[in-house]
Amino acid sequence: MPHPACTFPPIHHRNSECGLCWGLRSPQTIEQSGQHHGGSRGESLVVSAGLPPGGSGNPALDSHLQSPPQPSPDGSFSQEYEDQLGKTLELKESEDPESIMPTMPWASSPPHSPVCVELRELVMDEKNQETQWMETARWVGLEENLCKDGIWGRPHLPYLNFWSLLELQKAFAKGTVLLDLPGKSLAEVANQLLDRFIFEGQIQPDDQENLLRVLLLKHSHASDMEALEGVKPVVVTRSGEALEPLLPQRPSLETELFCAQGEGSTRGHASEILGKSPQDWEATLVLVGRANFLKRPVLGFVRLKEPMEPEPKPEGSEEPAVPVRFLIVLLGPEGPNIDYTQLGRAAATLMSERVFWNEAYLAQSKETLVQSLEGFLDCSLVLPPLEAPSEKALLSLVPVQKELLRRRYLPSPAKPDPSIFKDLDVKKGPGDTPEDPLQRTGRLFGGLVRDIRRRYPHYMSDITDALSPQVLSAIIFIYFAALTPAITFGGLLGDKTQNMMGVSELLLSTALQGIIFSLLGAQPLLVLGFSGPLLVFEEAFYMFCQTNNLEYIVGRVWIGFWLILLVVLVVAFEGSFLVRFISRYTQEIFAFLISLIFIYETFYKLVTIFEEHPLQKNYDHDVLTTPKPQAALPNTALLSLVLMAGTFFLAIMLRKFKNSSFFPGKLRRIIGDFGVPISILIMVMVDALVQDTYTQKLNVPEGLAVSNPTERDWLIHPLGIHVEFPIWMMFASALPALLVFILIFLESQITTLIISKPERKMVKGSGFHLDLLLIMGMGGVAAIFGMPWLSATTVRTVTHANALTIMSKDSTPGAASQIQGVKEQRISGLLVAVLVGVSILMGPILRHIPLAVLFGIFLYMGVTSLSGIQLFDRILLLLKPRKYYPDVPYATRVKPWRMHIFTIIQVACLVLLWVVRSIKQISLALPFVLILTVPLRRYLLPLIFRDMELKFLDAEDVKMNLDEQNGQDEYDEVVMPV
Repeated sequence: MPHPACTFPPIHHRNSECGLCWGLRSPQTIEQSGQHHGGSRGESLVVSAGLPPGGSGNPALDSHLQSPPQPSPDGSFSQEYEDQLGKTLELKESEDPESIMPTMPWASSPPHSPVCVELRELVMDEKNQETQWMETARWVGLEENLCKDGIWGRPHLPYLNFWSLLELQKAFAKGTVLLDLPGKSLAEVANQLLDRFIFEGQIQPDDQENLLRVLLLKHSHASDMEALEGVKPVVVTRSGEALEPLLPQRPSLETELFCAQGEGSTRGHASEILGKSPQDWEATLVLVGRANFLKRPVLGFVRLKEPMEPEPKPEGSEEPAVPVRFLIVLLGPEGPNIDYTQLGRAAATLMSERVFWNEAYLAQSKETLVQSLEGFLDCSLVLPPLEAPSEKALLSLVPVQKELLRRRYLPSPAKPDPSIFKDLDVKKGPGDTPEDPLQRTGRLFGGLVRDIRRRYPHYMSDITDALSPQVLSAIIFIYFAALTPAITFGGLLGDKTQNMMGVSELLLSTALQGIIFSLLGAQPLLVLGFSGPLLVFEEAFYMFCQTNNLEYIVGRVWIGFWLILLVVLVVAFEGSFLVRFISRYTQEIFAFLISLIFIYETFYKLVTIFEEHPLQKNYDHDVLTTPKPQAALPNTALLSLVLMAGTFFLAIMLRKFKNSSFFPGKLRRIIGDFGVPISILIMVMVDALVQDTYTQKLNVPEGLAVSNPTERDWLIHPLGIHVEFPIWMMFASALPALLVFILIFLESQITTLIISKPERKMVKGSGFHLDLLLIMGMGGVAAIFGMPWLSATTVRTVTHANALTIMSKDSTPGAASQIQGVKEQRISGLLVAVLVGVSILMGPILRHIPLAVLFGIFLYMGVTSLSGIQLFDRILLLLKPRKYYPDVPYATRVKPWRMHIFTIIQVACLVLLWVVRSIKQISLALPFVLILTVPLRRYLLPLIFRDMELKFLDAEDVKMNLDEQNGQDEYDEVVMPV
């Protein structure tokens, strides 16, 4: 404990010029009491002192202050003087109790009522041995302490020990602040406060029920003391059992000084003042106690939106009931250096100080309260623990305290009306403040027009900003990042659709749509491409057409027509705002499903190869391999397994290589970023070296030829190629069109949200409506030419934005680099699309890539996508003991069994989607079933989980990965599939 010292906080009372507690007791008495109370521990004494300029307003009191009596040679004052001063104080209080509240000089102060503060401590009664809250002190101008016999002690000026103020400052800095909290009862307020404690990591979820039970214990008052036969301090355990404190408890200094026999009254000073007009007052309730199941002290400060109705007082009680505006809860474990009574007194004294009360009434943030507390400390005087000074020496400090109070009372500079800044931004200029691109205008195509007006004025800078070496390196990197999936998905698409669409169609579609979007899009950093969800749809629709004898490629044309109609309607009515209702819950189910499909398809294809080329003792010789093997071939299955596994593990190793300690950082980054192309190149070389073993290769046509020239051409006739397309299917195509729309809408809009996070400091804005119209419109037109529709790809887009992000160079050791901005331009996306288009001429090279290598890339995509999905992490927690849980909010601030129930519900939705996807007859309904998870999350889960739990389990808390952190990359940032 600190050495004894005396601190004078700036409490403004009309009798403060008397030097406070020494005006009520002689310095000798204080010295003796302090020695008895503190012993070797010592207390930092904080005395409330302060007076408005112009004197106390009491001539009798001022005469004492202006002509103080001289002390006797031993430093003491006569009993006559002490008695006279006490009578003066009592006379002033009886004449005008309101005089203890000085007039505040602010030009504009909040419409508040007089202040009353009540301190209640967690105790156990001697009669029934029940734990309860007992009123132990109150502040109505002066402080009153409850004596052991239930009598209120003599009112006195508040004083505090210096340690308690320092600890209170720490508690406020780390504590929880809730402002304008709606609540009509203590139970309702306590539940919300405990939710916030968990949210801010103050307590563990398992402690919530215990603390709620403690806060809702019975509240007793001074009039109950006689019936309870006294009370004693108590420590509450996790089981609810009440134990006596382990550390010895000494009588408080306040009790010894001001609870002398015959000096108090049953009603007390505060009751006399409050009894005249209790409805005009507002109270602050301070609850302090010990709970050994808490790891550290926790403080909760609550300002209620409307005053809470007071609890009914016991029958026959003369104490008035005062509505409660503020609630302060201070609980923590027992410790040798923590006195919760003194901490509670410090908090109560702080709330009884008018300046702090006003600022607490008007505060809009926790920082404001902390600053006001610091101002309170600035105007408090500290007396070092020297020999007890004479009263005259103590009175010599009054001018100092008056000057400090004068400074504290100075009116703060008037703050301008915030509305004048509505259309003014000092950084950007008038009328250029950021606006929400998803906010509806209420006009047809209003969002589209606003997107154009917001983004196109920056068109010239979109070109000039590209003149940077960083943009050039991003072009090279993103080219390979876009080309590899295009080849991979193109090969698998051709395999799924009997080459009705393949590599050449996908490369051409990626190039043409990428060029148009780079020139006209509102967010040119988006990278368009084919993705896993679209591949799943194409497979399902192809199987549907085969089952119903329909021309697949013609059906896509009618889907394209309906797609254009749907996007026009959605953009006209500003439907992009619906993306706000798609939470992480739905996104992760979708992402997990796609990752599982990637992994499943990889092994399904590998098993197919083993079935076609089984391991056997004898093989036929001279087997024809064109166009496909006519019989099983030796070593084909084994080599395919080696190529697939080698590609996967090599890509994984190169991905992690950039976080290793080999080679310079830039070289590691290059190797890691280009890990997929490098792994493909190496395994293609391995396949080329093994010339005696057959492996199936990628089917790529020559030049600009279509993948299957015998079945289709570049222009698709909407009425049918070989047979007439049925009229009923022309209209029925609206249903699969809606499914495609949902898939593209989900991925494109969520991708835009991810890269538009404020943390990236983009300044040119995005355009959800314009980008959606371009992507859907181009996809609809592409269907006429038999080319795939595309969407904004999440991983490739995030990679693109990261490559163009400008980081500050901080020379401070250990300091993380900060984002300065992003090179927002159109040239990188444009040149990447052009290079992908030129790659169509690489057919002779692409035809050397084995399909098994692409299967390895698919497995890589599926596995790496899982690393960014919180659902996958929570599934793993089902198999782990609690002590191995990571230090993340959803694992530490939600009870484990509640977290597991949430996970199981998500897994059940995932299983349902997998079943729908696996049944060919209903596989097209997959997007519809996925959308049903939105109302499930929005309306049903809140009936099972509390709001605070859902905030942790379904929070958009993914942080950007721009630094080279161990084992993390862009896949960890996204929750959508690749």
